[in-house]
Amino acid sequence: MPLFPLFLKLEGRSALVVGGGEIAEDKIASLLHTGASVQVVAPAATQTISVWAKETKIQWHKRVFHADDVKNKDLVIAATSSTDVNHQVYTEARRQGVLCNVVDDPPYCDFYFPAVVRRGDLQIAISTGGQSPAMAQQLRLQLENQFGPEYAERLSELGDRRREILATHPPGKDRKKLLHQLAQQGLEQIQQEHTNPKASGESKNVYLVGAGPGDPELLTLKAHNLLRSADVILHDELVSAEVLRLANPAAALINVGKRHGTKRITQDQINSLLVHFAAQGSIVVRLKGGDPLIFGRAGEEMEALNNAGIDFEVVPGITAASAAAAAAQVSLTDRRSASTVVFTTPHHCAGKEHSNWLKTARRDATLAIYMPGSDYETLSHDLEAAGFPAET
Repeated sequence: MPLFPLFLKLEGRSALVVGGGEIAEDKIASLLHTGASVQVVAPAATQTISVWAKETKIQWHKRVFHADDVKNKDLVIAATSSTDVNHQVYTEARRQGVLCNVVDDPPYCDFYFPAVVRRGDLQIAISTGGQSPAMAQQLRLQLENQFGPEYAERLSELGDRRREILATHPPGKDRKKLLHQLAQQGLEQIQQEHTNPKASGESKNVYLVGAGPGDPELLTLKAHNLLRSADVILHDELVSAEVLRLANPAAALINVGKRHGTKRITQDQINSLLVHFAAQGSIVVRLKGGDPLIFGRAGEEMEALNNAGIDFEVVPGITAASAAAAAAQVSLTDRRSASTVVFTTPHHCAGKEHSNWLKTARRDATLAIYMPGSDYETLSHDLEAAGFPAET
């Protein structure tokens, strides 16, 4: 069924939400964003909805739905756990000529909630006609990366210029052409700044960027943008293929990674490559797994860049310990058992006396051991010798 896309002004207009669960909460939040006057009908509600009611952001009627609730409403949303109640709400809304949405029930919807990218007054709405809201959300994530916050500021400037032109130029083809030229210039300026950091006032040539644990959705927005604008990307062995696929197609991808027991390049050679490409004026991204500043030899690379007089910036990423804890759903800190986190490694620099890394190990702390090598049995025995129970 073809849909007519439109953007409604709901500020000050009356909207009814029937239901008080998490789904209803999500819809209420969307309505509050528009400035609508929201009334909620539900016997019980989430804590957030309760807080909104106490703060008078909404009106909450603690009871079951009555047909009279639809009267004088501009919009109705049914979001209860009862199909019968939802259909009752829809039937009454249709009888009174009020547009209604029954959440996750497309045949009982006069309209659908789109996935929305918001950048100030710029809004991009995506709808799949109720076929796959999940796809709409995935597309929204892609567009979130494509359209950054710079669009909001530029659109505000264009709005000011447009009002000046409307006030000083008579209607006609010339004015229309001028408005389109203005918009085109604004877009070109945003795109130039987006694809070339130097165009937006950036003077840095080198970026030490954290690639996180491998999931491209866990990259920072800045890391994502830098990958798309880089001329050269020097990446670690463990940076995922999914992350590398985000790179500028014209960029030179150079694997400078090292695996345990295998060394294809030395750290001094990596330092030389950074200095070499930066001296050529290239935008260089040194892409490191996890976070650059945690066991990533960033200190040596920053020293080499400083010695060469090359400006650089560090873009943090999610380090392995945080990612592993999130995947395992284990808190790194817990006031009942561990108020300290220790990041450590038994790995040491060649030619340097092996430090007693176990001196940092505390039984009242979470111990995150990076690069433990391949001899887990010895590692286990060392921890037991330091007083850790065997079941740890």
